[in-house]
Amino acid sequence: QVQLVESGGGLVQAGGSLRLSCTPSGRTFSNYPMGWFRQAPGKEREFVAAINWNAGSADYGDSVKGRFTISRDNAKNTVYLQMNSLKPEDTAVYYCAADNRYSTVVAGTCHYWGQGTQVTVSS
Repeated sequence: QVQLVESGGGLVQAGGSLRLSCTPSGRTFSNYPMGWFRQAPGKEREFVAAINWNAGSADYGDSVKGRFTISRDNAKNTVYLQMNSLKPEDTAVYYCAADNRYSTVVAGTCHYWGQGTQVTVSS
């Protein structure tokens, strides 16, 4: 069952910024760790970022550290991915994911996944 919906993707020039949002469909994820993953054509799915339920900790993939920021607003039941200094290699479909264990989210074996939103960065 699809219970997460991503939005905010689009076409942006290199060096630009985008802000992705992930919202639930039919339930709350306020107490769940959540994360972002991406997959480019011909490549394996890549871990981007994860955040714990209380936003007390977060992790980032090496390729996005210092450029991307994950955050959440539990009152709105929404998680965000702020992407700055975008590069053409950031082009991918970005997926939101959630589960009840932080380690599971980081590992990419989440129970809940969104359908993805396309991010294209032109040079």
